[in-house]
Amino acid sequence: MSFSFATSNNIQFGEGIAKTIPSLLDGSLSPLFVLTGSDSKRYAQLIGLLTQSGFEVFIHPIAGEPDVKSVTIASDSAREASAKCVIAIGGGSVLDTGKAVAALVTNEGQLIDYLEGVGKGKTLSEKSLPFMAVPTTAGTGAEVTRNSVIGVPKAGVKVSLRSASMLPTWAVVDPELTYKLPPEIAAYTGMDALIQCLEAYLSKFSNPLTDGIAREGLRLAARSIRSACKEELDTEAKSDLCAASLCGGIALANAKLGSIHGFAGPLGGMIPAPHGAICASLLISCFSANLRAFDTRDKDNPSRAKMDDVATLLTGNPQAKASYALAWFESLCNDLPLKSLGELGLEHSQIEEAARKSAKSSSMKGNPIELTKFELVEILEAAL
Repeated sequence: MSFSFATSNNIQFGEGIAKTIPSLLDGSLSPLFVLTGSDSKRYAQLIGLLTQSGFEVFIHPIAGEPDVKSVTIASDSAREASAKCVIAIGGGSVLDTGKAVAALVTNEGQLIDYLEGVGKGKTLSEKSLPFMAVPTTAGTGAEVTRNSVIGVPKAGVKVSLRSASMLPTWAVVDPELTYKLPPEIAAYTGMDALIQCLEAYLSKFSNPLTDGIAREGLRLAARSIRSACKEELDTEAKSDLCAASLCGGIALANAKLGSIHGFAGPLGGMIPAPHGAICASLLISCFSANLRAFDTRDKDNPSRAKMDDVATLLTGNPQAKASYALAWFESLCNDLPLKSLGELGLEHSQIEEAARKSAKSSSMKGNPIELTKFELVEILEAAL
């Protein structure tokens, strides 16, 4: 047995914990470069706590998911501000942008030089600026991962900027910040959290530490995702889902993912749909394909037994088999406001291209069993 494990230096979790952010920061870290979603006013109270504590603050709102242009603009702005620390308050897109900005400020060259698969393959040699991640959705777990997913429109793909030094210095997870999420957004971000726990658990690169974390995250997500996505506020369910997202991020950063995220990266560059929504649309067809592949050609693979364990975690039935998990996923997807891959914008004519790109993706390498080109196409057709 051989594995490595790393996560954020400091994780703070709890309702209202975001109010303590100034106490986590040293005065020498001013000026602060604070990234938010498009409406920075939503976080005026948090930002006000920083200014009241004597920090110089530069606010940079961003709209949409990160791409080469938006990340480059944000990085240039952080340099101009002589930022000593980067804080990102928002969903996965904001956190990914923040991680990239913190890394690029201290490293010379263009962003494209460092991106996987489309750039020059350069390594980030200098340590990132201190970075604080404050998630406002329960989904990506980006507050504890060492990469940033960035769109490259010219290539029609999403790829990663990656470095061990990109692990956030602080992860501040406050479930209160997710209380007002619309049900649709709560659903597809929550599905991303559940799926990340699932895939990290089944990954061929999993280890005893990631297994324990991923299993607990899956259990928390399973018991709470429906309640967390309703109009009526269920604070315990929201907290569970935030914890599940955190577990998923820690697990995937150390164990990789699988076919669902292997498809989601390339598809995110091909259709204008949220990452979590794409993942949710692929859950049933990918789980089914992996199950068939195991039963057809690798029944004794340890991950095949894990699929039965997933069923037990989801249903609470110690005798449950993987087929029970599939039925549970189908019921969940029917209960939540989710869309099919076709409804999200993928055309049948794009399937061959999507399958080809997905076969080469980083996440696909973690899938517990190698899938054939035919199986990849079949998954996409079933998800339409």
